[in-house]
Amino acid sequence: MLGNALRKSGLMEDNMRKQRKDEHIERFLQTEYQGNNLLSDVYVETNSLPGLADKDVDTSTIFLGQKVDFPLYINAMTGGTDLSEEINSDLAYIARTFNLPMAVGSQKIALEDEAARKSFHVVREVLGRPHTVIDNLGAEADEEMVREAMAMIEADAIGIHINVSQELAMAEGDKDFSRFEENIRRICQAFPGKVIAKEVGFGLSEVVGKKLVEAGVAAIDVSGYGGTNFVEIEDLRAFDFDYSEFYSWGIPTAKAILNVRRASEEVCLIASGGIKTASDIVKAIILGADMTAISGELLRFLLFGGRDYASKYVQDLILHTRNAMVMLGCTTIEDLKRVPYKLTGRLREIEMGEWKQGRK
Repeated sequence: MLGNALRKSGLMEDNMRKQRKDEHIERFLQTEYQGNNLLSDVYVETNSLPGLADKDVDTSTIFLGQKVDFPLYINAMTGGTDLSEEINSDLAYIARTFNLPMAVGSQKIALEDEAARKSFHVVREVLGRPHTVIDNLGAEADEEMVREAMAMIEADAIGIHINVSQELAMAEGDKDFSRFEENIRRICQAFPGKVIAKEVGFGLSEVVGKKLVEAGVAAIDVSGYGGTNFVEIEDLRAFDFDYSEFYSWGIPTAKAILNVRRASEEVCLIASGGIKTASDIVKAIILGADMTAISGELLRFLLFGGRDYASKYVQDLILHTRNAMVMLGCTTIEDLKRVPYKLTGRLREIEMGEWKQGRK
């Protein structure tokens, strides 16, 4: 009797997780709040005598030891349900078409429900080798969970998401974050050179950036404010609470890039959080990013227009980035990193403003 009850309880919990996965997609499409990642506050000047032709431009770069054709990867979105399996298959097709790395959504559901694993492994099936696939677990994970998640999708790297703000807004979310830093450090020790620490849309401070570097991460995804807003998504799922005052909470992507680059000149820095256009990609790299990542905007194109529509969107991103590089006189991504810039508007205010010490 007890065994049956426990199995029934486990089944109900699995079903709730699957429901939550699909709800996140549905509520994402219902979100209305528009944050500003402040990349528009980065001013650069066009070069009217660039001294190069479009054919001279090379957008390739090295990401975690692997050459990719463009400094963009498809960031973590979903997995665990029939709907998410179809989405992941389409996203993996796009990643393969343009030789882009891809990260899967949180695999926690698949660690507890074998039936959910196919929705994640489909990414490796479609992408094949040698394309880079990144797994995804929360910062509460231990080494064994990471090892299992990597094996599930034959992952090349480990994505560890830090989602304090989302968990607090989630009715069923975890509320204890006291071991996050220690867990990340242990995972980095167990899997050296493979760990990507990432926020989920609320950005990273310089202090947190330094802690992550000291913990041994190979890369940091700043995932700043200005893109997908998980507080709003969770708020739309629950009717008993109102978290709308926190829709504007977070560090804008542009500021988060500056924060983490100050924390370390060497760490691989990934810019995500409202990356939608070629201008966003170019300005993020000029500010200090080595790589960029996209999720929400690509998902909208896929769900509203289908795989070909989403593929055309990525194709245009690449074309427009090439155009911008010509207009800036840049042949390579390394050239782009050396373009001079000025900060304007709100970004300049918060970057240049003096911090005031809190009360003693």
